[in-house]
Amino acid sequence: MQAETRWALAQLNLWVGDVAGNVDKIIQAAVEARDRHGARLLLCPELALLGYPPDDLLLRRGLPGLIAEGLQRLQDSVTGITVVVGGPEYHEGRLFNAAWVLRDGRRVAGYRKQHLPNYGVFDERRHFASGDRPCVFEQDGIRVALTICEDIWVPDACAQARDAGAEVILALNASPFEQGKAQDRLKVAQQRVSETGLPLIYLNAVGGQDEVVFDGNAFALSAAGQVTAQARPFTEEVVALSVRRTLQGDVECSGETHPAPEADALLYSALVQATRDYVNRNGFPGALLGMSGGIDSALVAAIATDALGASRVWGVSMPSRYTLDMSNDDARIEAEALGIRYDRIAIEPAFEAFNDLLAPFFVDTVPDVTEENLQSRSRGALLMALSNKFGHVVLPTGNKSEMAVGYATLYGDMCGGFAPLKDVYKQQVYALARYRNTLGLVIPERVLTRAPSAELRADQRDDDSLPPYDVLDAILQRYVESQRSIPDLLAEGFDEADVRRVVSLVRRSEYKRRQSAPGPKVTRRAFGRERRYPITALYGDI
Repeated sequence: MQAETRWALAQLNLWVGDVAGNVDKIIQAAVEARDRHGARLLLCPELALLGYPPDDLLLRRGLPGLIAEGLQRLQDSVTGITVVVGGPEYHEGRLFNAAWVLRDGRRVAGYRKQHLPNYGVFDERRHFASGDRPCVFEQDGIRVALTICEDIWVPDACAQARDAGAEVILALNASPFEQGKAQDRLKVAQQRVSETGLPLIYLNAVGGQDEVVFDGNAFALSAAGQVTAQARPFTEEVVALSVRRTLQGDVECSGETHPAPEADALLYSALVQATRDYVNRNGFPGALLGMSGGIDSALVAAIATDALGASRVWGVSMPSRYTLDMSNDDARIEAEALGIRYDRIAIEPAFEAFNDLLAPFFVDTVPDVTEENLQSRSRGALLMALSNKFGHVVLPTGNKSEMAVGYATLYGDMCGGFAPLKDVYKQQVYALARYRNTLGLVIPERVLTRAPSAELRADQRDDDSLPPYDVLDAILQRYVESQRSIPDLLAEGFDEADVRRVVSLVRRSEYKRRQSAPGPKVTRRAFGRERRYPITALYGDI
């Protein structure tokens, strides 16, 4: 049996556009892998030099020189370990999503991604050309093949690698998190292993980037498809693997295996990671949110506190004439439990001023949603004024159920810079709140049990305007994520009045969603760059 060797995976949180900073991180990871773990190879994520997704940064004229400089510095700075690193490759007027194998000051091999995703959050064909050949190089007497992300989701790239003599496949990835995605990746990787008979090592980036968040979750598979190593999700770290050749001549890779967290814990970690990276990387000193005493603002306050620390989170209660005493009490209790700054600004003077200004125009009309929205817009103006003055980013507290049907006020509760719950359905909000309370009680039980209300008129309840949330969310999940038609939904047994009402609200609210703050994608089809529908269109029953 050949002597065992060690390889390492750099599960890195990289910053789009910060080539110099990313190179620094890769160098630090290479030194740690070499000196602490004794590793002879380090695998880095897809497009690690530039960060992912770079979008139209790729078109900037100064970028090729910056990438070349960063790659050369990395190549010159690291010895005694092979580094596999991803980055954009500019070659004869074409651009490739590429990876290079760097060893002791030399580039010994290179690979160009063959399959370019152009769905969901991906838009790679806008910028990249496709590669057309495998890359197999030797490391520690083992023939190693490279693939990049989408390449393992179809059979041919891995089959090419096997036919070129590979004994193990390394997969570089920047694969965004969504609920259930880790299991999907594992099944796809196991399918490629089954087809090729080769072990596979899967590395993913970690960290938040605008509307996407990367979960890491690196793993290794044996040639039989068994998980032989599993990294922690949402953890920036260098993961060491033992690599050896058996008496039968096969290659085996193994390392520490960490159990997967429960679904609610994983989703909560995704929201915390996304919020932390958005606030920090955009230079905000902290986060500011309106605290109504309801479930959504309570959960956002907890997420922000866990992401940034209590000293950087500011909650503001803004009661109106319709706000119940228990809502005010619950907002204060939540803030105190989290240890965040808490202030109270009554909106009645602003609301009255608006009513007085508009009174000549509203003669002979009755109060309706107009007056309700004026309350919300009073709150939005106050939060944005505090944000302008003190620099904190406003975190809107709306959830996906509300965004879907437009149960939110433009320039009111939709004001802000980053919406942590934008892709989280209402029922999931409750589940996440209960999960967060298992870590430390911060949300009063009655917030979890009482009927939700916007409290914009007397005795208001959400189900006055919407179907019950269990029904609403079930329809939305099918219509938005699975793109079922109205006849499909009726065939499943949903009430026709509910279906047509919900679908109509989704379609009519597209203009609102276009003006909403970004938020982290955590479902199969998030509003934003992943779901692009016209504002003005005729749909029929499709």
